[in-house]
Amino acid sequence: QSRQRVLLGGCLDLWKEKNDRLVRQAKVAQDSGVSLRRHKLVQDTLEGLRELLHILHGLPAAVPVLPLELTVTCNFIILKVSLAQGFTEDQAQDIQRGLERVLETQEQLGPRPEQGIRKLWESVLCASSLLPKLLCALHHLAGLQAALWLSIDRLEDLALLLQTLNGNQNGASKDLLLLLKTWNPPAEESDAPLTLQNAQGLRDILLTAFAYRQGLQELISGSLPRALSSLHEAASGLCPRPLLVQVYTALGSCLRKMGNPQRALLYLIAALKGGSPWGLPLLEASRLYRQLGDTAAELESLELLVEALSTTHSSEVPQPLIEVELLLPRPDPASPLYCGTQSQAKHLLASRCLQMGRAEDAAEHYLDLLALLLDGSDPRFCPPTSPPGPCMPEVFLEAAAALIQAGRAQDALTVCEELLTRTSSLLPKMLQPWEDARKGTKELPSCPLWVSAVYLLQGRAWVQLRAPKEAISEFSRCLELLFRAIPEDKEQGAASNCEQGCRSDMALKHLRAAALISRGLEWAANGQDTKALQDFLLSVQVCPGNRDASFYLLQTLRRLDRKDEAAAFCWRLQAQTQLSLPLYLEIYLSWIHSPDCETFLEEFQTSLQEPHDL
Repeated sequence: QSRQRVLLGGCLDLWKEKNDRLVRQAKVAQDSGVSLRRHKLVQDTLEGLRELLHILHGLPAAVPVLPLELTVTCNFIILKVSLAQGFTEDQAQDIQRGLERVLETQEQLGPRPEQGIRKLWESVLCASSLLPKLLCALHHLAGLQAALWLSIDRLEDLALLLQTLNGNQNGASKDLLLLLKTWNPPAEESDAPLTLQNAQGLRDILLTAFAYRQGLQELISGSLPRALSSLHEAASGLCPRPLLVQVYTALGSCLRKMGNPQRALLYLIAALKGGSPWGLPLLEASRLYRQLGDTAAELESLELLVEALSTTHSSEVPQPLIEVELLLPRPDPASPLYCGTQSQAKHLLASRCLQMGRAEDAAEHYLDLLALLLDGSDPRFCPPTSPPGPCMPEVFLEAAAALIQAGRAQDALTVCEELLTRTSSLLPKMLQPWEDARKGTKELPSCPLWVSAVYLLQGRAWVQLRAPKEAISEFSRCLELLFRAIPEDKEQGAASNCEQGCRSDMALKHLRAAALISRGLEWAANGQDTKALQDFLLSVQVCPGNRDASFYLLQTLRRLDRKDEAAAFCWRLQAQTQLSLPLYLEIYLSWIHSPDCETFLEEFQTSLQEPHDL
């Protein structure tokens, strides 16, 4: 037996030496600037650790060997996670195997697998009180378990594990940030096997990752003071440069929302100095300048954002370690730190130019955007349900509106024809779903509305080209499709539950009203007041809250000397409600809005209230 101990001691020394050599090899790979050499060194290290672990698992579980075995297990898991850039089921099984080996030394079978890994940890940490030599290695393995659970959002299990590690299960705080700060892994002994990343290092990474995750969630939910505190905690932790850029940007966003733009700007400047391949600080800077009303700075930030997203950045080679980024969730399009793709940034720039009245710039940006999307160089433009922007057909419609606004009617017609080519083939197939939607059985499809909007914009382009016959024809096609697809008396229930873009009931009403007003204006310009009156009257009926429809109707009645009808209608005038419409429709409504509208309506109503001589 004495001889066996000597032999085991000699083997342990050899195995420990092999582990230490492999760890040093991985650290050489970490410092290697040549990617091929780095990759080969890491793969060789992983294979070496796998072989060593296979040897150790072939032995009966024994307390003298377990510190080395658990350390090799941890090194093996760390390297696999770094290569895969995330945890997999394999790593969960590796951790469970290590725990079961500890229980084998106590001649315990442990809980059955269906009882879960959490019960297994409770049994192992209870047994570890009898095995102080294993404590350091178990804390190391617990750090990996904590990282795995954080990465998959098993926060309750993580809190219970930390409570057990801290030795205060009963009545302990469930504040994860506090538990992580309190966790103090035992220091490694000087002759302990080398580790790629020790328990203390894992704890620091967990602390930073959780503080950032929590801060971001609090920022999204509107708990701004708490978000500020959590993000400050993340910024003071083990924060690699790319993550620090995100943390500073989140701090800037938080301070902007708290009404402290100057401090927000300081953090955004710090983020930009850190370098950002994602352009996050630029997007947040554009929001800040928009809030401050500095249009020039806002648009300049968006232009720089487009430029940043159009540049291919070489990603940093992952280190053979578990890094903070591996424990963070993937960017969510709803997150304030999601800046999307180059095409989404280009759309934001183009739409803001259009909204700010910079029609020429907007037109050019929209044409660049359409070229970018149509040549397939950025196919990831958001679908209709994504928050960051509209769907492709609405981009075409906005582009056409921008071109008309810039006085480029012929180019607008070309864009409209392109959209018609892409959607007209779908139209016959879409009319039956509209019939179903009318009955309330299905959601309202958008295709007929987009085609109707194309006809509306084409009509406006022909107005600009001084071709009233063609304009009236396009407005009539628009109305025919709108009323054929959803008859006015059946529309309730078809679109009332749809909230996005052209699908909303309000957008549908204003689209009809816009077409009727536009055609009525053309009739009036050609001296056909009776036809104009019919269209204006119908526009008021389909969209009672549209003040422009009311203005043109009253103006025409007055011109036709039908004062009694005008007076009767004026008493039924409704207040204009706040609208949320697609951008192209908002722009279109601004074209048919008369600057004299409100003054005229107020004066007309006042004149009705004045006493008249008998």
